[in-house]
Amino acid sequence: MSARGMPVPAPLALRYAAWSLDAAVIALLVIALLHGFLGRALAACRNALDALTTAMAGTLPAAVEAGGSPLVLVQIWLGDGALHAAALALAGSVTGLVALPTLVFALLSLPWFAAFEGSARQATPGKRLLGLRVIDDDGMAPGPARAALRQAAGALSWLSLNIGHALAGMPPRHQALHDRIAGTRVVRIDARPVPLLARMWLALQLPAAFLLLALLMRAVDRSLGAAMDAALLG
Repeated sequence: MSARGMPVPAPLALRYAAWSLDAAVIALLVIALLHGFLGRALAACRNALDALTTAMAGTLPAAVEAGGSPLVLVQIWLGDGALHAAALALAGSVTGLVALPTLVFALLSLPWFAAFEGSARQATPGKRLLGLRVIDDDGMAPGPARAALRQAAGALSWLSLNIGHALAGMPPRHQALHDRIAGTRVVRIDARPVPLLARMWLALQLPAAFLLLALLMRAVDRSLGAAMDAALLG
């Protein structure tokens, strides 16, 4: 609250921190529900990646005979039907890995956020930890129906490539697109410092993203290296 007792709009960074805490819990639920599927889907992605790198390595002899320049190699890749099929298979495997977990995450998120924000506490566990609360345009509790509308409208914020979420950074009311549709706001209920654990959670997210990217690049490098060795030795 401000010095005059008026609700203070929550900063965009604090809203993201609260959402990411809730999202982590929901993601764990998704993993628990789909662990068998995820294992099979990851294996399918690895196999599809190996098939693609094997197809790429198989074009090396023709590229060497044609002069071995990068342009020649690209031309061979563009005209290789087996390589195209392998690339499409990998794209299909990645889509299969991502689509179902994303759908389940969305289906779990709607009742999670709507129930908590529509309750007397007006906040999810992540928002409560960071001292945030959802209110309507009159400063009152949004209620279950408005909270559910807010979450359903959140799909538009995602489909707008997060432009809808970025609107929460615009003064004076700092309302995201789904807040504007539902007639809600996210406010700070006190001025207490952000908890240390929450700050550590935010600080670790970027290194974690780079770690995941490094692991992905390592998997690609290993697969391509093995395929190249097999092609050269074969």
